[in-house]
Amino acid sequence: MPYASALSFALPLGIAIAAIGSGIGLGMIGQGAMQAIGRQPEAAAKIQLAMIIIAGLAEALTIYAFVTMFVLSGKIG
Repeated sequence: MPYASALSFALPLGIAIAAIGSGIGLGMIGQGAMQAIGRQPEAAAKIQLAMIIIAGLAEALTIYAFVTMFVLSGKIG
């Protein structure tokens, strides 16, 4: 399989896997935060802050995959 064909198949597959993984991860982050707030409502502000920071880092990984896809898509043609 030539390099360009393999790259044109792997790029969309890679971004799809990154998006699915990010969605599952963000769901688990939210679930954990809501359970923690349910157990300790007085610590809700600290838990929400930590949740937002972690969710931002998880979303950044998807953005990095998306940018990498665009950089490598220039190598196809």
